[in-house]
Amino acid sequence: MIVLKTPAEIETMREAGRITARALRSVGEAVHPGVKTSELDAVAEDVIVSAGAVPAFKGYNGFPATICASVNGEVVHGIPSAKRTLREGDIISIDVGAIVDGYYGDAAYTFPVGEIAPDVAALLRATHESLDAGISRCVVGMRLYDISNAVQEVAEGAGYGVVREYVGHGIGRAMHEDPQIPNFGPAGRGPVLKAGMVFAIEPMVNQGGAPVRTLEDGWTVVTQDGRPSAHFEHTVAITETGPMILTVE
Repeated sequence: MIVLKTPAEIETMREAGRITARALRSVGEAVHPGVKTSELDAVAEDVIVSAGAVPAFKGYNGFPATICASVNGEVVHGIPSAKRTLREGDIISIDVGAIVDGYYGDAAYTFPVGEIAPDVAALLRATHESLDAGISRCVVGMRLYDISNAVQEVAEGAGYGVVREYVGHGIGRAMHEDPQIPNFGPAGRGPVLKAGMVFAIEPMVNQGGAPVRTLEDGWTVVTQDGRPSAHFEHTVAITETGPMILTVE
């Protein structure tokens, strides 16, 4: 069941989204060659806790950290570590969330570490453009898979692989609510979009093939071919006047 949010609930989610966005920006400012991913985790936690919010990921199904920090060929759910130091030319996906008064915000951004290869920069651009395309379909009267298809067309049109195993989702009083929102699929199908729906739209796009696997830590998802992956995400409310991105400051 897709839960519709009231304007008051969306406003609370907007505050959770603002704090999430602030944490993501602060982590991005701290990304540089030589930083440890555990240090980035501490930055995010400080921003969220200082704002009076609760880190959404820490303890979620046993996850041990405030952020997911996924480097290069890691797609999602990378665990921050004092043993993982970023190097020039890496990319790192930071996924983070915050809870305010029981409501969730969730966002992700893939940052370059120093100067990155032109082909990797192109992957980041295309993935971000696929997110924008998906958000543009978050309009009353359209259908769920219009979002999915828009993401797929941009990403695969640029020659990249779209991850199948992990998808976007509804969000509200739980981090993962109905519906699941694949980043692929035929336009014109799925539930009709209504005002009050709130979705986490999150393309995960691989430079190479789409297949992924999970490492022995039980969390970190990597590309099967070892090539880089990018991940961008916003929490978006569907309103009568169009999509409202909640995870912005």
